[in-house]
Amino acid sequence: MNPGEYAVDVRDGSVGQVMGREGGYVQLRPVGGGREWDCPPEATEPASTAEVLRARVRQVNREGRLP
Repeated sequence: MNPGEYAVDVRDGSVGQVMGREGGYVQLRPVGGGREWDCPPEATEPASTAEVLRARVRQVNREGRLP
């Protein structure tokens, strides 16, 4: 996976944007920003457009900024 792409951490279903690799792990940042987490490459899979959209909607709902 390349930086800027979105991936699913299959361990818990979290969707994040790939920020890079460090120490053998893929670094993911939550959709909408936040603290990065490390994920083993074998525990990631490409996120579909629908998965990214659902993650964005959840973030907006959490923030209470619905238009």
